[in-house]
Amino acid sequence: MLRVLAVDDEKPLLEELLYLLRSDPRVRSAEGASDATEALRRVTRALESGPDGPDGIDVVFLDIHMAGLTGLDIARLLAGFARPPLIVFVTAHEGFAVQAFDLKAVDYVLKPVRPERLAEAVRRTCAQLGRAEEVPVAAAAPSGPPAVAAQRPPAPEAAVADRGPEQIAVELAGVTRFVAIADIAYVEAQGDYARLHTDEGSHLVRIPLSTLEERWGARGFVRIHRRHLVALARIDELRLDSGTTTVRVGAAELQVSRRHSRELRDLLMRHATG
Repeated sequence: MLRVLAVDDEKPLLEELLYLLRSDPRVRSAEGASDATEALRRVTRALESGPDGPDGIDVVFLDIHMAGLTGLDIARLLAGFARPPLIVFVTAHEGFAVQAFDLKAVDYVLKPVRPERLAEAVRRTCAQLGRAEEVPVAAAAPSGPPAVAAQRPPAPEAAVADRGPEQIAVELAGVTRFVAIADIAYVEAQGDYARLHTDEGSHLVRIPLSTLEERWGARGFVRIHRRHLVALARIDELRLDSGTTTVRVGAAELQVSRRHSRELRDLLMRHATG
């Protein structure tokens, strides 16, 4: 079972997070810290006591925007330890997902936190620690969060699902929008997430780029790089300069990896003459 430290400088949000964590049967203990100094002090004490010591911490659920050091700063500091605890970021801001996963975060949970989404983060943590079989696979979510959570709006957690053959559903801040797949110019990998780029803006969805590549290959989307999937029909220009291949998609210029360059050129030629 997990020993958890939750860090957030907003007391009501910290209390809500602790309530949800303590309601999960896979969590042995969940303690809170309201700032970076307290969090680092507790982690240092945990490391000094050893992995089986009374102050041990398996995972830190970490807010990003805090006074003083940010959650990203704390994660970078923890990465310097020989055996740091795992990190799960819990934040209201979707724009730090790439940095978070670069820091080897187990998960990236958007606020307001839904019990089922937090349960998934706990499951991932248990799996990474090799403790997935310690508890039932489907842990029951708590019957309801405390009063402070009940007053909050629906979660903005980005979710994704196919709606028939032509649209993809993107949920944000409790509002579900249906984005036409034909309107998506390219997709950018951001850790376990993908960002869908259209002419009007972008949408972050929790689905790997490899999955979208499989689903949308027949729709004319091609992989040009480990980070990018592009709609072939939306490529305006292909450029080869000093051995580097790039494509222009609207205002964006994207690099093409060497392993995809020849295939992309052939596809563009067939597309242009077909």
